[in-house]
Amino acid sequence: MSFDRSVKIAPSILSADFANFGAECRAIEAQGADWVHVDVMDGHFVPNITFGPATCAAIRPHIKGVMDVHLMIAPVDPYIAAFAEAGADVITAHVEAGPHIHRTMQAIRGAGAKAGVALNPGTPASAVGDLLDMVDLVCVMTVNPGFGGQKFIHSQIEKVRLLREMIGDRPIHIEIDGGVDPTTAPLVVAAGADVLVAGSAVFRGGSVSDPAPYGANIRAIRDAAAG
Repeated sequence: MSFDRSVKIAPSILSADFANFGAECRAIEAQGADWVHVDVMDGHFVPNITFGPATCAAIRPHIKGVMDVHLMIAPVDPYIAAFAEAGADVITAHVEAGPHIHRTMQAIRGAGAKAGVALNPGTPASAVGDLLDMVDLVCVMTVNPGFGGQKFIHSQIEKVRLLREMIGDRPIHIEIDGGVDPTTAPLVVAAGADVLVAGSAVFRGGSVSDPAPYGANIRAIRDAAAG
């Protein structure tokens, strides 16, 4: 996983057909997805339950590129090894999910994955200031985590700008998760983001048997982001 700041589209399989995950992962990559984003929710840290390491291990052979695993769970640390063994390239944990986020980042890198840290809308950019020399990605939640299809929270754009200044020339991605579509993508990219997670905006209108709309949706987001 070499680092570059080109815009990457990371469809969230939370919006895919759960009965067809392998085929959905192959379809979105064939249609131009750069990363595959896996939203792990525990019904405790966030008000929804999705899937765990076994699902990640099952879809890993179907993903040629980056498997980007977003852990919306608490506690996080006991599960890091399992997600790394399942093939996660990036493992992102929330700064709000426990008292020892520094240790969590160490554990993710120690398990051989790239380390991501996520910020909820109510958490300031300053919360990750002391972590920037040990992370590979900062995920800015532009909705409150727990469900797909929510409305983009515009106040988070300034947080992206602040993070971009804080990061400087460090090789750290800024990822946006929540409400990304052709309208919001250019706003966050202009502020400094380079990884765009999109669920419903990618999967809308398509299916495994008719994946062309996935490609059209991905291109629409990418073209909008490019200005």
